[in-house]
Amino acid sequence: MKHEEYVAETNISTVMQFVLLGFEDLPKLQGILSALFSIIYMIILIGNCLIILITRLDPTLQKPMYFFLANFSSLEICYVSVTVPRILFNIWTRDRNISVLACAVQMCFFLMLGTNECFLLAVMSYDHYVAICNPLHYPLVMNPRKCTQLATGSWLIGIPIQIGQTSWIFSVKFCNSNKIDHFFCDIPPILKLACGDTLGHELSVYVVVMVVAALPFILVLTSYSKIIATILRLPTAKGRAKAFSTCSSHLLVVVLFYGSGAITYLRPKSMHSPGTDKLLSLFYTIVTPMFNPLIYSLRNKEVIAALRKLILQK
Repeated sequence: MKHEEYVAETNISTVMQFVLLGFEDLPKLQGILSALFSIIYMIILIGNCLIILITRLDPTLQKPMYFFLANFSSLEICYVSVTVPRILFNIWTRDRNISVLACAVQMCFFLMLGTNECFLLAVMSYDHYVAICNPLHYPLVMNPRKCTQLATGSWLIGIPIQIGQTSWIFSVKFCNSNKIDHFFCDIPPILKLACGDTLGHELSVYVVVMVVAALPFILVLTSYSKIIATILRLPTAKGRAKAFSTCSSHLLVVVLFYGSGAITYLRPKSMHSPGTDKLLSLFYTIVTPMFNPLIYSLRNKEVIAALRKLILQK
C-alpha cells in the first residue's frame, strides 16, 4: 500500500510539461486553420494599429473617447498575441508540448489582459456617461490627468489579482493526464487535470470573476442605464440618434466580450466540455477582437473621416 502511494506521489510530481491538443482532432483542416488564424491575426494587428495611428495623428480625434479607444486597441493587440502566435506555432511545427512554467505564464498574461480589458471597458462607458449626461462638466471631469490615471489603473489592476490566481491554480497536483484539450492554457481545462477535490480552486475562480468581471459589468450597466434615460429626454430625434450612435458600438463590444467570457468561467466544472470550451474561447479570444476595429470604425463617422484623410494624404 505504501509503495503504491509512493508511486502515485512520484507520478504526480514528475509532470514537467503539458501537451496542448488544440485542433489535432481536425487533421485534414490544419492548413485551412493555419491560413484562417494567420489572416485573422493580421486583420486584428492592422485594424488596431490603424486606430492607434489615426487617434494619435488626427487633431480632430484628440479627445478622451479616442484616447481610451487607442488604449483599448493596444490592449487588444497584446491580448490576442498571448494566444494566436502559440496556436500558429503548434500548427506549423506540430510540436504541441508546453512546459508547466510557460503554460502558467501564458495563463497569467491572458487573465491579466482580460481583467484589464474588463476595467477599461468600464472606464470607456464612464467616459460616455459624463459626455452625454454632464456635457458642460465633461472637459473638467475628463481632463488629461484624470484620463491618464483611469487608463493606467485599468492597465495595472489585473496584475496582482491574476498573478495570485495563477499561482493558486498551479499549486494543485496534476495526475489525471498532461494533455490539455484546448488551444491555450486556460483555467477550466487545467483544473480538469488536477488531482483530488478542486472545489476550493473553483470557488476562488468564481470570486475573482465576480470582482474583475461582474463589478465592471455592473458599472457599465449603471452608466448605460443613466445614458439611455438621458438620451430619451433629448428634445430632437437627431440628437437622440447621434447619442445612440456614439454609444451603440461600445455597448455591442461589451455584450460580446462579457457574455462569452461569463458563460465560460461561471459554469460549473461538470458542465464543461472540450468542444464547447474551445468554441466559446475562440469567440472571446479571437472573433470579438477581430470585429472590434470594424465596430469602432465603421460605426464612427469621425474615425472614418480621419482614416480617409490619412489614406488620401499617403
